[in-house]
Amino acid sequence: MNLDAELYLNLIRGGAASLAQSRQEINDLNVFPIPDGDTGDNMYMTIQAGAAASGNTLGEMADAVSRGMLLGARGNSGVILSRIFAGMGKGFQGLKEADIQAFTAAMKASVEEAYNAVSKPVEGTILTVLREGVSAAEGSASIEEFMDLWIAGMDLSLQHTPELLDVLKKAGVVDSGGAGLLCIAEGMRDALHGKSPALPAEENHPQKATQIDFGAFTEDSELEFGYCTEFLLRLQRSKVDLDSFDESLIKSYLETQGDSLVFFRDGSIIKVHVHTKDPGAILSRCRQWGEFLTIKVENMTLQHHENHMDERFKRARKAMGIVTVASGAGLTHSFREMGADAVIEGGQTMNPPVESFLEAFDEVSADTILVFPNNSNIILTARQAGDMYKGARVVVIPTKTLGEGYFAMANLDADLPLEELCKSLEEAAASVTTGSVSKAIRTTADAREGEYIGFSGKDVLCCCPGRAEAVKELAGKLSAGESDIILLLQGADAPAQEAGTLQEELQKACPMSEVILLDGGQPVYDYILVLC
Repeated sequence: MNLDAELYLNLIRGGAASLAQSRQEINDLNVFPIPDGDTGDNMYMTIQAGAAASGNTLGEMADAVSRGMLLGARGNSGVILSRIFAGMGKGFQGLKEADIQAFTAAMKASVEEAYNAVSKPVEGTILTVLREGVSAAEGSASIEEFMDLWIAGMDLSLQHTPELLDVLKKAGVVDSGGAGLLCIAEGMRDALHGKSPALPAEENHPQKATQIDFGAFTEDSELEFGYCTEFLLRLQRSKVDLDSFDESLIKSYLETQGDSLVFFRDGSIIKVHVHTKDPGAILSRCRQWGEFLTIKVENMTLQHHENHMDERFKRARKAMGIVTVASGAGLTHSFREMGADAVIEGGQTMNPPVESFLEAFDEVSADTILVFPNNSNIILTARQAGDMYKGARVVVIPTKTLGEGYFAMANLDADLPLEELCKSLEEAAASVTTGSVSKAIRTTADAREGEYIGFSGKDVLCCCPGRAEAVKELAGKLSAGESDIILLLQGADAPAQEAGTLQEELQKACPMSEVILLDGGQPVYDYILVLC
């Protein structure tokens, strides 16, 4: 049996359907006793984004699957998963269908692409499970045999992951990313043998009706701001030579037709955002190079009115812009007050996809964009988005916590040369110690379900019946009194009165420090202590 476009898409959908049934079990393999990354959810949303692909040949289908997963990738596990299938897509490039030799080569390419996606690969993770599974299947006589041996090899490798990572052994679990990949592979094998994959029905959310203020643009109005015009243009072989086509031809034309241009090319797709008074002329001209996949045209007078003179419609393209990630109204407001041009909603349990970063980069409209992910599970996603984006230079400052991001931004000196600025921001982030308090959702060696744990990084430092008690004990464990500044971020579930009392008690216990209380409104973490 050879692999063609239709069968490959069925394999993807089979993998997604299998993971959908087990995603909570994959989430539960989390080694930390609070909601932490939701590997099953991240991997499912990533592969689901690829399951809607279309293509006539295997190469086209694999490329479409890869692109869909790339844009939908969430969290480290989702990004790595997207790179696995990107490697397969490269292996299938230009093929109408694949025999066992081509399939094996594509699977080996998936291993290489996945390892290349991680700056410091760690064994005992999804990378090991994939590599050892593919190695076990090499030399197979058929795709069916390859799938059987691949799954058997991954299963054996997965059971061995606790021996490679002490954190897994201590928690008594296997690697969640590897378990998710194994689950996907089992669904792919079922689809290979003719079992029709059944993806869960999409949740139906009633669409919000578009509200148009007809009074904002009347019969006597003049078109002052033009139209915000966005589209995806697929270059067509019948119109251009894809191998030699220079997309700067389109960009140069667009620069004469409007402003606030954001333009980049990804393969045969051109992404455009431009403000113009004549979108019709642009759309007509661009069809000489390809055909549109999506088009959005909006009268900016209405946008201008609705957004109360939103900065992105009245400012010129900036030299430097800032994108950060946060959840909670208080933290979002604080980051904007410190100069963030765009705040992506996300964080623990809500890892934003690559697409959210690309949209934020468009919104910022700057020559250089600094990105503060503020979560170790989002750094890889931010970097992948930055690699994809061609409309600006994107620099990711690898902030692993909200506290690191907060103090890095507080120390931002835009007058410094970029290299020196980035170094100073990373040093500012590294000078910060962050501790958090959250309710344990399971009993482990360090925590009791229902009580509050205080932790820094992955180290659980205390476990207490009350959250305020946990904050004070955590502060002691972290020697908070030796810090110049103690920032106490109040979470969404923490009462204001309790937070105020806690601030006073910490100030008494740490007289040489300045204790600052901020209502962050963040989920998951009842309190965050940031020491600097």
